[in-house]
Amino acid sequence: MSFIRPEASAFVDRWREVMIGIVVVALGIYWASGFGLLKWVGIVVILIGAALLVAGVQRARFRMGKGGPGVVQVDERQITYFGPLDGGAVAIDEMMGLSLEAHSVPPVWVLRQPGQADLRIPVNAEGSDALFDAFAALPGIRTERMLAQLKSKPDHPVVIWSKVAATLH
Repeated sequence: MSFIRPEASAFVDRWREVMIGIVVVALGIYWASGFGLLKWVGIVVILIGAALLVAGVQRARFRMGKGGPGVVQVDERQITYFGPLDGGAVAIDEMMGLSLEAHSVPPVWVLRQPGQADLRIPVNAEGSDALFDAFAALPGIRTERMLAQLKSKPDHPVVIWSKVAATLH
């Protein structure tokens, strides 16, 4: 039995890194108000907390909830999706493209790898939080653009990243 409402638990789960960043910044400000070496340590802690805040906001914007169909695992640079009707695996290093089909219900990530069928992963699949780090490892990806497309829910498939375009830059 849980004493925390499910909505509150989901909110805390989504924004946990931001909350940790706020606590770290507050601790840094407290220490920076002192003198001597502690002041400089406090300034460094403030910078670390600010970095945690920025990363936490990006991760929170990426999380689209839970309870979607299937389970995602990211292990040793391989993304694996176990769905109720289909599934598959894609090596991050061999990916050729990443798209978002936001018009689907639920919206899906489409991962492309040569010689394999496209892997469609619902944005709210269990474990899909790990996809943020996997996608961030793609060379040349623009995470802010990815997050903006995820929020805007376009009515057509949007190419988020392409290996060909990344090698041209």
